[in-house]
Amino acid sequence: MRSEGCHLKASLLDYLLILVTAVVLQGLGTVAVAVPRSKCYALDNSSRIVDFSSWIGLPFEYEDKDSDLVIRFCKDVERRSQMGYVDFGRFDGFNGFVAGSGHVDFVQGFYNGDLLKCEDSYDKRGRTAQVNIICGNCSNGQCKGGFGCICRVTYESSCRAFVELAIPCEKPGPRVFEGFTVGFNPRSSEIVYNGMTQIGFEMSHHEFSFRTEQINVALYISAIASVSTLVRKPSFKVSPEKGLNVKLSGSGATGSPPTTLSPTVLIVDWRCEKAHSMPFEVNITIPIEGYEPVQFFLTKMCEYRQDQGGDSARGWATFGVISCIFIVASALFCCGGFIYKTRVERVHGIDALPGMTILSACLETVSNYNFGICGLNVQILVKLLRCETDGTVLEWPICPKDDIIRFKRYRLV
Repeated sequence: MRSEGCHLKASLLDYLLILVTAVVLQGLGTVAVAVPRSKCYALDNSSRIVDFSSWIGLPFEYEDKDSDLVIRFCKDVERRSQMGYVDFGRFDGFNGFVAGSGHVDFVQGFYNGDLLKCEDSYDKRGRTAQVNIICGNCSNGQCKGGFGCICRVTYESSCRAFVELAIPCEKPGPRVFEGFTVGFNPRSSEIVYNGMTQIGFEMSHHEFSFRTEQINVALYISAIASVSTLVRKPSFKVSPEKGLNVKLSGSGATGSPPTTLSPTVLIVDWRCEKAHSMPFEVNITIPIEGYEPVQFFLTKMCEYRQDQGGDSARGWATFGVISCIFIVASALFCCGGFIYKTRVERVHGIDALPGMTILSACLETVSNYNFGICGLNVQILVKLLRCETDGTVLEWPICPKDDIIRFKRYRLV
C-alpha cells in the first residue's frame, strides 16, 4: 500500500506539472495539438486526446483461486502463482491503445508474451491479453470511489486473456483532426501525424532550425478525402516580428482541399533581412472547421542578410520570353523567305534561303582580302604556261602576308 501511495503521489505531481505547462503555453498563445510524450494515450470516440502518461506502470491486481493476474498500466500483463510468473504480453505502443465501443471506453492490446505451448496462438504472437477499460465503476458494483480495479478476468484459452478494468479516466483534451498529415515529402508526416504536431515542431527548437542559405521550404499536406473540405487557409506569425521576410505560396496557401492521393503543397519562402544570433520562429496555423487548429513551428537561422531574388528572377523570365519570341520570329521569317524565293523568284537549293546572298558576299570579301590579286595573276600565268612549249623560264607568283606580289622562277621539265 505504501508503494502504491508513493506512486500515486508521483503521478499526481506529473499531472500537475503537465497541467501547469499547458496553462503557461496557453497564456503565451503557443498551444498546439501536440502528440503526448509517451505512447500511453488514446483518442476517444469524439476524436479527443485522453492522455494516460501519468498512469504508466501503475499496478492493478486481481486475485483468483490458483493465481493472481497483475496489470501494469501501459506496460505488461502477468499471471502470478506459486509456479512462477507467466507473461501475457507487453503493451503495444503502435495502435495498442484505441477507443472502445458499447460500455467499453478504451481497449489496450498486449502482445508477444510467453511462447510455451502457444507457438500457434493468436497472430503467432505468443500469449496475448486484451484489457477493456471502463471510465467509472464496474458493472457488478466493485471499485466504488476507489482509484480503480479489475472487474473480471476471462480466458479464451491458456494463451489469451480478456480483462475488464474500471478506472477514473483522465479529462479529454482537444479534439484532433484525424488523418491529417504535414511532411517534407508527399507521403511523409514528420511535422504533423494524424492531426497531432510531432515532437520537435510543437514549439521552437534550436536543433530543428533550418540553415540561412535555405530560402524556401515545401510542405506537403494531406487529409482524408471525405473531410478534406474542412481545411481552411493557413496563416503565420513570425517572432521576432522584424528581420525575417516570410511569404506563403502554393496550392496549400489558398486553402485547397488536400487528399491522400493529391496532397497540396505549402511553400514557405523566407529571407533574412538582417542577421540575428537566435533563430527566427515561424508559427504556422491551419484552421480546421469544427476541430482545434493545427499549429506547428518552423525555425530558421539568419547568420547574414539575404538579398531579394525577385528582380533577378523577373529579369531571367523576361530574357526567356524575348528569346522565345526571337526564335519563333526567325523561324517564320526563314520559312516565309524560302517559300517566296522558290515560288516567285524561281531560286532553288541553298540559294533560296533568306540571307544567303549577303552571307556569300561577306564570305567572298573576307576570303579575297589577302589573295584576290594573287589569284588573278595565277590565272593569267597559268594561261601563259599553257601557251609556252619551248621550255623557257616562267614567272610563278607567290603572295606573302604583306600583300606584295613576288615572283619565283620555275623551269619547265
